[in-house]
Amino acid sequence: MATLVVLLTLTPMGCYISRAAYEEARILARRQPIERLVVRDNTERVLRAKLALVLAARQFAIDSLGLDAKESFTTFSKLDRDTLVLVVSAAYRDRLKLKTWSFPVVGSFPYKGFFDFDEARKTAAQLRAEGFDVSIGPSSAFSTLGWFNDPLVSTTVRQDSVTLVNTVLHELLHNTYFAKGKVSFNETFASFVGGRGAEHFFRARGDSVLLRRAQEDWHDDLVLGAFWGSTARQVDSVFAALPDSATADRITARDSVYARAQRRLVDSVGPQLLGYPPGWPSRVVLDNAVLLARRVYADRLDRFDSVYVASGADLKLAISRIIAAHRDSVQRQER
Repeated sequence: MATLVVLLTLTPMGCYISRAAYEEARILARRQPIERLVVRDNTERVLRAKLALVLAARQFAIDSLGLDAKESFTTFSKLDRDTLVLVVSAAYRDRLKLKTWSFPVVGSFPYKGFFDFDEARKTAAQLRAEGFDVSIGPSSAFSTLGWFNDPLVSTTVRQDSVTLVNTVLHELLHNTYFAKGKVSFNETFASFVGGRGAEHFFRARGDSVLLRRAQEDWHDDLVLGAFWGSTARQVDSVFAALPDSATADRITARDSVYARAQRRLVDSVGPQLLGYPPGWPSRVVLDNAVLLARRVYADRLDRFDSVYVASGADLKLAISRIIAAHRDSVQRQER
């Protein structure tokens, strides 16, 4: 026990885990039952509507998609800040490889979330000084993969209705199936379930306006997923043509690929997007960290969608088929 205390107070990972545990405890301590807030007279009107939407999405996930919700999203925690966590990811500049961090129980992740924003920025600056491409940005939601009763937090409620439903379904998929060490599969699978699931949810409610929004969001996800994928293949190609020792030449070559990709994003991809604001493509900064961080959530989305189409647009069936196929694949690899 004494050794554990030392690890949790003196080592960098121990300090990080201790801070995360402290913040998680604060969030859990503020939980209020959503069902009670929905019927309470003094609950603000917009908040009441969002909370009711979350309960409906949660029940839809259970009844129509067969997801294991456990007790997640049955409670609400109001935070005293606008951002839940800052997420830092880093990539080697001369190869398409993300830096990873290892955590107890859940394995390695190609990103690290910080409740301490100064520490996040300090870590990002340190990684840049070490020669990494770095991406840092906010996240409004998270999942403890069913280890705790994940509450809905106020940062998530600020999202629009389609994104909110997408987020709930995304996180509940993590509760249902999570392959240790397979971050890209886990996140892309959840992105697929969140995107297609939001369509099914609003269709079932007869809400044609939000259904169209959900369909546009999924269309954009597929378009951008294809763009990130093709760009990654082009970067990989120029890296493969140069020896590992030619670091400067590899970086110069990949920068040329990114310059062309930026023009393609503005000229051909951007006009296809239905839900992004004008000018967004020109503001995207492309490097290995940005590309790989986005691919974590959109790696071959079309692969999951093909299972959905082959399942007759039966999302529940597609989810079960994907889980079964992935379990079989993991078992074959372990033999």
